[in-house]
Amino acid sequence: MQIHVAHIRERAQSGGWLSCVFDARSTSGTAADNSHLLARLTVAAKAANLRVDHAALAFVTAGRLQFFGSHSFVQVLSKRGLPSWTHSLTI
Repeated sequence: MQIHVAHIRERAQSGGWLSCVFDARSTSGTAADNSHLLARLTVAAKAANLRVDHAALAFVTAGRLQFFGSHSFVQVLSKRGLPSWTHSLTI
């Protein structure tokens, strides 16, 4: 599966600089499955030599863009919108 990634340098409210947004959502869409998927993608991003301080999933549900992940990072994304994809991962 090919996943788009936005690797951005963004100062989060809780600290940290480098963050990843993944173009993905778990099949079920539950919080538990989204958390598992986010953890898996974060490990894959780190294995690809991307530094990850904060991470989030970005997906569209019922025509609306939603974010799931690090609370402080999701707040920033909710205000600024979806960044451009910079990388892709195969998992």
